[in-house]
Amino acid sequence: MKMNDYMEMGEKYILHTYNRYPVVFEKGDGVYLYDVDGKQYLDFAAGIAVFALGYGNKDYNDALKDQIDKIIHTSNLYYNIPAVEAAKKVVEATGLSKVFFTNSGTEAIEGAIKVARKYAWLKDSHRTDHEIIAMNNSFHGRSMGALSVTGNDHYQEPFKPLIGGIKFADFNDLDSVKALVNDRTCAIILEPVQGEGGIYPATLEFLEGVRRLCDEKDILLIFDEIQCGMGRTGTMFACQAYGVLPDIMTCAKALGCGVPVGAFVLNEKTAAASLVPGDHGTTYGGNPLACAAVSKVFDLFESEHILDNVREVGAYLEKALDGLVERHDCLKERRGRGLMQGIVVCGRPVGEIVTKALENGLVVITAGTDVLRLVPPLVITKAHVDEMISKLELCL
Repeated sequence: MKMNDYMEMGEKYILHTYNRYPVVFEKGDGVYLYDVDGKQYLDFAAGIAVFALGYGNKDYNDALKDQIDKIIHTSNLYYNIPAVEAAKKVVEATGLSKVFFTNSGTEAIEGAIKVARKYAWLKDSHRTDHEIIAMNNSFHGRSMGALSVTGNDHYQEPFKPLIGGIKFADFNDLDSVKALVNDRTCAIILEPVQGEGGIYPATLEFLEGVRRLCDEKDILLIFDEIQCGMGRTGTMFACQAYGVLPDIMTCAKALGCGVPVGAFVLNEKTAAASLVPGDHGTTYGGNPLACAAVSKVFDLFESEHILDNVREVGAYLEKALDGLVERHDCLKERRGRGLMQGIVVCGRPVGEIVTKALENGLVVITAGTDVLRLVPPLVITKAHVDEMISKLELCL
């Protein structure tokens, strides 16, 4: 079939919850994608910050094939080897204590919310009026709980009423957080680098201040590292560059590098006084196939020196993007860390640039209403940055 035939079939049978771009990708190789007509595209989106290792990594593919031949699913009624091995690597990488594997990032957020409420319920003699402080301009997912802590009315409005007891402070404004804290506050949730909201890194002062506040009040601090974690900003998790650890961390996306998997990770204090058997569960979460992917991802991050590459190429990308902003009046500023970058577009729709880039063989995406988002595979080189800049110049 031709590309248009596949797109027409997709529109006929797939629920229209996405306005998809007019391309059907068939395969990938390295940092390039290929459509069904054989056209090559430089990928600076990585499946929305997922495919960190690029396409066709032989060691990664072989690990999945090997696990498929052994066993794919057993349920959480039993132990399985990949889950145990992956759990150890996640805990050691985060600096926390216990992990629960989920199927997605939004499920990880749901679990984190339940942990916070259970912790407070036990601490406060079974009170059920606890509150969570989230951030304006944030994004945590589209399920009802995750949507409730997403600070954007556009996403929330059609689905209200959401879960109660959620208040919103301003990101990087510690006083606005303090103003909302009371004796019912059980958790504060935030992204160390806001992703969908427009690529806004937290300030050191803000993260340190929120951590102190949580310590003083025995409030749980939740970091959503679903997009900014797994090496994307130059450290394994973005919060580690600040020297600030949460009580609960959520991760997904590049955790499995394409296999659907997420996790929430707890420190010892929180794990010891929150969820117990019967409180939470999942049929597929932590299955052998997904955890084989997670385990191999951590191995490859180490053997292929992914963090070193992100730091080196990320600095080169920042400089290249700063130059692009200087040369074009329709670009206002660059924001971001490492290989999680955003360019603010003014005077023209950002979607117009994304479409034009696709025509020129470059895959980029948006964030917020006016930000061009660049979240490429973490294995890109400086030559790929130069190629991307050249293609963007043509579009602009």
